[in-house]
This record gives sequence, C-alpha cells and structure tokens, in this order.
Amino acid sequence: MSLPDRKEAEVRRLLVQRTAEPVPADLAERALADGARLLRRRRVLRTALWTMVLAGLLALGVWSLTLHPWSDPPPTTTPPAVGW
Repeated sequence: MSLPDRKEAEVRRLLVQRTAEPVPADLAERALADGARLLRRRRVLRTALWTMVLAGLLALGVWSLTLHPWSDPPPTTTPPAVGW
C-alpha cells in the first residue's frame, strides 16, 4: 500500500468507526447569542478607539492654536549692540 492510499484508508476507517454525537437542542441559540455578544464587544471597542482618536486630534488642534508651535520662539538674549 502506498503512502497516499494508507492515509486515505486510515481516514476512511476513522470516519466509519466514529459514531455521531448528539447535538444540543439549543446550540443555534447559544451560537447566535455568542455572535451577538462578540459583535457588541467589537462595536464598543471600535467606538472607544474612534473616540480616543478624535479626542487626541481635538487636543492637538487646541494645543496648536493656543501655543503656535510653528512660530519662532522669542529671543532669550538681546541682539548685540552695533557701533560701539
């Protein structure tokens, strides 16, 4: 028996000897509830993430409008006197 034939025969043997296990009657309802909970968690997480991003952008905008980081800083020393 070649290698692929042996694997196929073993799979067939496992499928034949395995008995069908009973499925709980409320399996679909539990799966639906789990899926709804997962979607709700994802929606809350996505909303919180977008809220944090928007709050960060708002804080950056307020900071840049109040401090004007693009302008030159005020001089800390006086310019040299010319013509002494």
